[in-house]
Amino acid sequence: MPTCRIEKARPEHLQAIISIVNAGATSARQNKEFTDWQDYRPAFEALCAAPEADIYVALNTSGEVVGTYQIHFLKGLAYQGRPRVELESVHVRGDQQGKGVGRTMMAHAEELARVADACLVQLTSNKERQGSHLFYRRLGYEQSHLGYKKMLV
Repeated sequence: MPTCRIEKARPEHLQAIISIVNAGATSARQNKEFTDWQDYRPAFEALCAAPEADIYVALNTSGEVVGTYQIHFLKGLAYQGRPRVELESVHVRGDQQGKGVGRTMMAHAEELARVADACLVQLTSNKERQGSHLFYRRLGYEQSHLGYKKMLV
């Protein structure tokens, strides 16, 4: 039985989304985020308006936001031009971890990818998030690449 329902994020979800995402910040992001959740509104609105991306929330039976993820549909030439799906900012509220919220969100994202005829779903996870790595492996994700970043902020 699902522990939550998934829906597209709405403006009234933003404060909870920011709280959950920032609570899961790794050392690379700590002390680099805004303290006022309202400062994220322009980025949220841009993400919601982008035709190639969406942001979703997981809501518990009381309607509280208990998880979130962003999905991006990327164009490319590989796999005969089929899109790739990239997941970003996959986070579950700390007190809800281990209760099936993450699994429900990932299944939802994978279904969206299948509907879009995507060839694969990919994501990155900070090397500090060992528990997340185990979670993704349990869902069938393979660590196929090394990732590199160059911070510009």
